Amino acid sequence: MITVANQPSVKVIGANGQISLGKQYAGRQVLVEEQEPGVWLVRTATVIPDNERWLHQPKTAADLQNALSWTQANSPTDTNVDNILEKLNGQD
Repeated sequence: MITVANQPSVKVIGANGQISLGKQYAGRQVLVEEQEPGVWLVRTATVIPDNERWLHQPKTAADLQNALSWTQANSPTDTNVDNILEKLNGQD
């Protein structure tokens, strides 16, 4: 039996070993823990790929948030584009 929103409901495990939790959870990732034989805890989860984990480190996340805030407060301009392009091309 799975408890959804404090209302117990009976689900049948199909021949392929699956149960449906409802359309509201379609496409979501979940953690399934077998606490003891026949007792499972199912929790929705957000999985972070290993190569993106560094973005969630506190300092990196704060630096990224600061950069995003700065870009929102400082709109891009076309001022001095020619000068910048000359510097990038080594024509100072």
